[in-house]
Amino acid sequence: MTTDSSNSTALHTAAAQGHIEVVNLLLDADSNLAKIARNNGKTVLHTAARMGHLEVAKAVLNKDPSIGFRIDKKGQTALHMAVKGQNMDMVVELIKPDPTVLSLEDNKGNTPLHIATKKSRTKIVKCLLSFEDINVNAVNKAGETPLDIAETSKITEMIDILKEAGAAHSKDYGKPPSAAKQLKQTVSDIKHDVESQIKQTRQTGFRVRKIAKKVKKLHINGLNNAINSATVVAVLIATVAFAAIFTVPGQYVEEKKDGFTLGQANIANNAAFILFFLFDSLALFISLAVVVVQTSIVVIEEKAKRQLMFVINKLMWLACLFISIAFISLTYIVVGSHEQWLAVYATVIGATIMLTTIGSMCYCVIRHRLEENKLRNIRRAETHSHSFSMSMASDSEMYSERYNKRMYAV
Repeated sequence: MTTDSSNSTALHTAAAQGHIEVVNLLLDADSNLAKIARNNGKTVLHTAARMGHLEVAKAVLNKDPSIGFRIDKKGQTALHMAVKGQNMDMVVELIKPDPTVLSLEDNKGNTPLHIATKKSRTKIVKCLLSFEDINVNAVNKAGETPLDIAETSKITEMIDILKEAGAAHSKDYGKPPSAAKQLKQTVSDIKHDVESQIKQTRQTGFRVRKIAKKVKKLHINGLNNAINSATVVAVLIATVAFAAIFTVPGQYVEEKKDGFTLGQANIANNAAFILFFLFDSLALFISLAVVVVQTSIVVIEEKAKRQLMFVINKLMWLACLFISIAFISLTYIVVGSHEQWLAVYATVIGATIMLTTIGSMCYCVIRHRLEENKLRNIRRAETHSHSFSMSMASDSEMYSERYNKRMYAV
């Protein structure tokens, strides 16, 4: 009889599929086929017992009753396999040739009763306990009796059945838990703690990534709003600057005069008007440049947006400063020489407000840049010196907290 790579024969295949006619035909041709085990040590009877094919198991046992004692590489008999299922007739059929098979242990010291209890097969446990040869207090290599295992599964009915049959705990039975069981429990506890910590770390990482994503989205939205606002302000300044040149005080020359041309401003030769004209023009063209850039360039990356916003922001500062100077210079013409103190008043108030505002913004920008450099140096120091990592981390957190709580100019 030929075998495949796993050492399975046609009899194994027929038994697994429950084809009793084929099984009988093959056994009649050669009864020794039932003794051939696969690479994992399982015989045809192991397969039939696990799959619940009762007629196949009967046919094999009729040819060789001793095959019920054959074990696989895990040390398990066909009965160990059968008690994992729900077929009580199969269990009875495997015990019938020789009830001593009930006491056989696998490599872990588990009897069929241990396995049935561990799998929570209450009906199978009842069936096994009905045999006189059953050892209800057998102890496996982990120091567990079937009752110890049943207590773990917390199935009340099974616990009651075992206790009625005289089952006891290993400590009550006079056999304390072995060192192997204690080691197994310790390893299990450590494994549980490690898995719990890994799970918490993953959850924390997920929350941090989620928060970082939201913060990044807020930053991008803030940059977009700032860019849009800068565009609107640039248009407004350009509009005001453009209109101001055509609505100057004193209007224009409408009739021919010596030294003047038609359409010329009556105050064109005044020094204050020349100053107004220069700074108004600067404010106009700076604002127009910002509008051209904003309507021509589409920036996707966040870093590029910040750089663009930094440049545009500084240009808008200049435009605001220049339009303020243009306004102040024009006040000296509007109020006249007799009320010049009003122009001086406007100059003092305007200069104070604008210089204070722009100076404060410059201070914020410079301080922010210095703190960024300081944080960068701290991180570099952390990577170069492990001994100072904890102190540097605390300093970094302090600076980061200050950085996050304070507003700064773009």
